[in-house]
Amino acid sequence: MPPRAASSPSHALSPVLPALRRRFLGALLGTALGLGLTFGGALPSTAQAAEIRVVTSGGFSAAYDQLVPLYEQATGHKVTTARGASMGTAPDSIPSRMARGEQFDVVILADSALDQLIAQGKVQAGSRVDLARSMIGMSVRKGTPAPDISTVDALRQTLLNAKSVAYSASASGTYLSTELFQRLGVAEQMKGKATKIYSERVGAVVLRGDAEIGFQQVSELLPFKELQFVGALPDEVQQRVFFSAGVATGSPDPEAARHLIRFLAAPAAAAIVRSTGMEPATRAEPAAAPARAEPAAPAAPARKEPAPAL
Repeated sequence: MPPRAASSPSHALSPVLPALRRRFLGALLGTALGLGLTFGGALPSTAQAAEIRVVTSGGFSAAYDQLVPLYEQATGHKVTTARGASMGTAPDSIPSRMARGEQFDVVILADSALDQLIAQGKVQAGSRVDLARSMIGMSVRKGTPAPDISTVDALRQTLLNAKSVAYSASASGTYLSTELFQRLGVAEQMKGKATKIYSERVGAVVLRGDAEIGFQQVSELLPFKELQFVGALPDEVQQRVFFSAGVATGSPDPEAARHLIRFLAAPAAAAIVRSTGMEPATRAEPAAAPARAEPAAPAAPARKEPAPAL
């Protein structure tokens, strides 16, 4: 029997939400209530509540950690979460977990990596839903001079001047190490001072002083309040990556998995997604998503009204 995914309960919902979040809490809960109609017209009872197992990469984690407690509160479902990089061969990376046969219902990672899992038959074809787009940024320790990366030439010089550079072993780091460094003409200089970081946030490495500058998805750098976020890469060399969700092949409850994915992609979630440094995806649902009849009137208001901005 394939091993069960190692997972941990999602973060509990804080009893006192900041005032700005309260403004659209109702919209999010209304979205979950509306989606609950797909299960027969009412929220599930304790006996009907599902356990939804998710594995997610770090790029979407900041938004995910805020949205999932709201979903659990509104639906009664329990979401358990495992985490790993979108790419790479680290033991806890999502490709490695799937290769070992760990069992999940929902998989969230960079779009190209999700497409590979679909091609391998590990995620259901037609189940992909884009959740958000992410950009790559750079951080340094507070109290140190902030390098200039506002232009391509300034970014090149910053890389040449840096004594040590850290980058992710996942999607952003793959782009830096296989494309950007070569494009900037600094690949040789990076060999001796750039380090790929496995199974750890780049921000943690910079915070310890093990690297002078660090690159990762903006949404993964912003939570490190002890660091100075310098900014995103210049538009000319920026990589915008969709973080997408799909239903794992063999999920015992694919309908519950699709239900959670629709909630994460709902327009009412856009304000929280945007607050984490990501851009909400423009596509909310896959063309091939299975359809179920549901009453239109109760769910429509929560799905159509835009969430108030933070």
